[in-house]
Amino acid sequence: MKFITEKNLSKIIIYIFIIIMTSMIMMISYFYVKNTYEEFDNEMEKYIQEHYKNQKVALKKEIDTIIDVIKYNATKNDESETFLKEDTIRLLNNISFDRHRSNYIFVYEVEKMNGGDDFATLLVNPNRLDLVGKKISTNYEDTNGKKFREFFMKDIREKGESYTEYYYRKLDTDVSKLKLSYFKYFPRWNWVIAVGVYVDDIEKEIEKNRGNLQKKIQKQVIQNILLFLLFLSFAIVISILVSQKIDDVLKSYQRRVHSKSRALKELNETLEKKVIEEVEKNREQEQIMVQKSKLIALGEMISNIAHQWRQPLSELSSIIMFIKFKYEMGKLNDEVMEKKTKEAEAVLEFMSHTIDDFRNFFLPKKEKEKFTLISALDSIITIISSSLTNNQIHLTVCVDDSIVLNTYLNEFQQVMLNIIKNAKDVLIEKKVKNPWIKIYTKQEGNHIILYVEDNGGGVEVEPKSKIFEPYFTTKKDSDGTGIGLYMSKIIVDKNMNGKLRVRNGEFGARFEIILPK
Repeated sequence: MKFITEKNLSKIIIYIFIIIMTSMIMMISYFYVKNTYEEFDNEMEKYIQEHYKNQKVALKKEIDTIIDVIKYNATKNDESETFLKEDTIRLLNNISFDRHRSNYIFVYEVEKMNGGDDFATLLVNPNRLDLVGKKISTNYEDTNGKKFREFFMKDIREKGESYTEYYYRKLDTDVSKLKLSYFKYFPRWNWVIAVGVYVDDIEKEIEKNRGNLQKKIQKQVIQNILLFLLFLSFAIVISILVSQKIDDVLKSYQRRVHSKSRALKELNETLEKKVIEEVEKNREQEQIMVQKSKLIALGEMISNIAHQWRQPLSELSSIIMFIKFKYEMGKLNDEVMEKKTKEAEAVLEFMSHTIDDFRNFFLPKKEKEKFTLISALDSIITIISSSLTNNQIHLTVCVDDSIVLNTYLNEFQQVMLNIIKNAKDVLIEKKVKNPWIKIYTKQEGNHIILYVEDNGGGVEVEPKSKIFEPYFTTKKDSDGTGIGLYMSKIIVDKNMNGKLRVRNGEFGARFEIILPK
């Protein structure tokens, strides 16, 4: 018995849709809530750290304010130093920054900077009136066994200020609580002036903020979950409407299937024959395209060879005419014949070398090989020299004979040929007077930088790297395909592990090919 049939297909679709949507909403809700609370924890951790940092800053500001008040109060020139101190003490006993947080001012008059018993007299401390005016010791330990006075006195000696945590009796209670205090030295009277805040007061503020933030987060989570459920309900309603539409479509489809089944049967009978015919047609088209591609490549190669052979053939014709002339004049001796034979052999050797350069250039090679840079450039110059000469373009090559590269020779030559050909086309198109192309190198560390520069005025598009994009060309009348520099960039950057860049020099464009040695 089939589980899915045409009759229950729409119901199956709606059930599956509801299951998928419900699962997705549940997963989204779960991860949303999880990520929200994780973010809440992270934000609270940052808030706590920032809050404690702000508390330290606030304590320092309070002490700086107190010291400013002391300095101002001590400007009474007509009063004695003893009177100024007593007057300042009375003033400090009446100062409180926050009564509810117990961050009162307390002052020590230091007599022994290195600490010890009776190291200072407690001048101000509203929390320990029983100790005010008495000598105190750095050996005193808080309820946790910490000699906190030794800690802050060490910082006072080294830095003149100190942040110290210790347990101390809270104001108007007999309970010791952890306290964070800031101590600062006032050299004029050998006073250490301090203010502190109890950590539980800070924690109360943090918990209050935590509670407010939790309520906000919970409200946001509930709102989003309700939104998700609303979306799910809406999606279920839509799916029901869609399932009804599917039923109508299926019924119409059944009618169409029955009416066209006979035509389909006839089509199946002739389909194989038609497929075979189409495959044969496609195969013929592919063969035509391949053949056409080969003919185009061959035509380009023959055209380049023709350019290179035009001058040697002219020289060879001149040699033959000279021999014929000497022969008719009866002056063709062995010496003349030997000389002209060697000249003809040299011309033929040049033509044979040209064939070898073209054959090697088009020969596919997939392995890296070591070669001298100058030899690779010589082969490229052989291919393009006639075209440069015909257009009166002067080519200068200044390359060290000892530079050796280990890369793909043919691909490197293809890149150089593309760049030189582009430079040639620009010089011809702009009709530059005294056109020239220069090729030179520079060594930097483990890299060779090969420069190809011309006096064609430079790259005018912005950004200049746009010339390396596929199918981008500045040549008129569709003379350019926009593929040459794009392929050159791919070859240098990816295949050769180098970099191909272009910049404008003083006279024109300057291409830089950076390759590892």
